[in-house]
Amino acid sequence: METEARKMFLDLSVPLTEQTPVYPGDPQIRIDAAADLVPDGYRCGRVSLGTHAGTHVDAPSHMLADGPSLDHYPVDRFVGRGRYVDARDGFTLDAVRRADLAEGDIVLFHTGMDAARSDPSYFTDFPALPLEIADYLVERRVSMAGVDTCSVDHEPFEVHRALLAGDVLIIENLSGLDRLRGREFRVYALPLRLDADGAPARVVAELR
Repeated sequence: METEARKMFLDLSVPLTEQTPVYPGDPQIRIDAAADLVPDGYRCGRVSLGTHAGTHVDAPSHMLADGPSLDHYPVDRFVGRGRYVDARDGFTLDAVRRADLAEGDIVLFHTGMDAARSDPSYFTDFPALPLEIADYLVERRVSMAGVDTCSVDHEPFEVHRALLAGDVLIIENLSGLDRLRGREFRVYALPLRLDADGAPARVVAELR
């Protein structure tokens, strides 16, 4: 029974290790021991990482001068009905419209770029979410938009600003979204409760 229950949940996050690639210019992940079983009698680690390391959630303060940080949001803001959008052949507004979005949904875009996470091209050659789609997500009042790329767009980050100004939070560096194709699911995208512009998150899909 326990094994069957576990099969209903899919982890969409990437592991956080010292080898996890980070966005160019961001702090590298560092994990070392602050205490160990010998001589301290217990283990305690020291972790240093950027607020946008691995799978993470962007808060409005990431791009907006007066935007709130993550700790301003209630926990239920990070939970919602999931909607899968196949973007492996590019982003299209028609595909987003077919997803039948409703207020409060968490929309996940599957580009397939997560397969290239260990390659430098992951941070340079990723597809950007078009601004017209960002505007449509804001219009539909979705809660969050997630991608299996390092970012929803390239500099000057107009899509970031459009989504965050429209109260759509952003999830980046998702993994394994192909497992959601054709499924009904609920998303739990829970970041650390930091007074910060973003935070790593454990993102899980509960299959229906």
